[in-house]
Amino acid sequence: MPLALLVLALSSFAIGTTEFVIMGLLPEVAADLSVTIPQAGWLVTGYALAVALGAPIMAVATAKLKRRSTLIMLMAFFIAGNLLCAIAPNYWVLMIARIVTALCHGAFFGIGSVVAANLVSEDRKARAVALMFTGLTLANVLGVPLGTAIGQAFGWRSTFWVVTAIGVVTIAGLIAILPRDKQETQSNILREIAALKNVRLWMALSVTIFFAASMFTLFTYIAPLLRDVTGISPEGVTWTLFLIGIGLTVGNLIGGKLADWRLGATLASVFAVIALTSAVFFYTSRFVIPAEITLFLWAAATFAAVPALQVGVVGFGKDAPNLVSTINIGAFNTGNALGAWVGGMVINAGLDFVHVPLAAAAMALIGLGATALTYLSGRAQTNPATAE
Repeated sequence: MPLALLVLALSSFAIGTTEFVIMGLLPEVAADLSVTIPQAGWLVTGYALAVALGAPIMAVATAKLKRRSTLIMLMAFFIAGNLLCAIAPNYWVLMIARIVTALCHGAFFGIGSVVAANLVSEDRKARAVALMFTGLTLANVLGVPLGTAIGQAFGWRSTFWVVTAIGVVTIAGLIAILPRDKQETQSNILREIAALKNVRLWMALSVTIFFAASMFTLFTYIAPLLRDVTGISPEGVTWTLFLIGIGLTVGNLIGGKLADWRLGATLASVFAVIALTSAVFFYTSRFVIPAEITLFLWAAATFAAVPALQVGVVGFGKDAPNLVSTINIGAFNTGNALGAWVGGMVINAGLDFVHVPLAAAAMALIGLGATALTYLSGRAQTNPATAE
């Protein structure tokens, strides 16, 4: 794999860390800026909405630029956004800084995944995308716990200073190592927009939404579930999240190889295993060791879908790879919000946390149905990334 892929992976590590680390620092942020915890929580929601809404806008706005130049520009905005987070004098400046950073998120992952796939041969594209997204999984394994620890020890602003420094290293790597584009510009804007008429493309995007929903229905409430149902201590929850992060990383790498083999079959299998492990967790969540084993398998199955989802969407939108790839990142975030809402509805209905995994299993089964319609029917049996 080219060295440039490692630079893209470092970029995704930095972006993933800045997205999720705020959740571990909400009490510190709220206390320092004199707002409530729910108000501080809107910093998470605002970021996700900015990714979902801003990703396609940024993709169209940068369509006349070369991909290499676009990625460097987006990383510059990322650095500026995190720097503004570090020095934000009040809540609203911090919110604006988060939104500025989020606008770069979707476009960078979308365009970056296209660049990653173009760095390798046709039979290694999904593995290349998986390597780039390994940075995102490592952000959950290492970036978020370390960033939270730094923020708790030296103040929440110190975390954003560290992320800013990582961004500086990353942009230097992009400038020095990322190959220059052969084409003059990314694509024609009108052709990009016209490509969105493909019905099967929107079906593929719905698969992404249900994938993220099946994951975050459970993942959003995993900490209170482990504490209240499994009986794990706060320190034990941290180690369980670390274990889940390892599972996500392993699954992401395995999924890249499987997607290069049979994309549709990989996605169908992943949704089936997510549904199965989520349902099994309903029973094993009451016992520590079985719960840990189930969560590792669930995590590995979950992120095995990421490379296939990204490559599949780009395959259905070949005439607009940058735009559709970026929209797919927005679909991920839409699914994140949907999953959190579904899990919250279960809890608000008066059911125990232990019932949340069953809701996650239901979302996975819906995703399995969407996968069958999109990838396993008619011409969709052919890998959309290589089909004519």
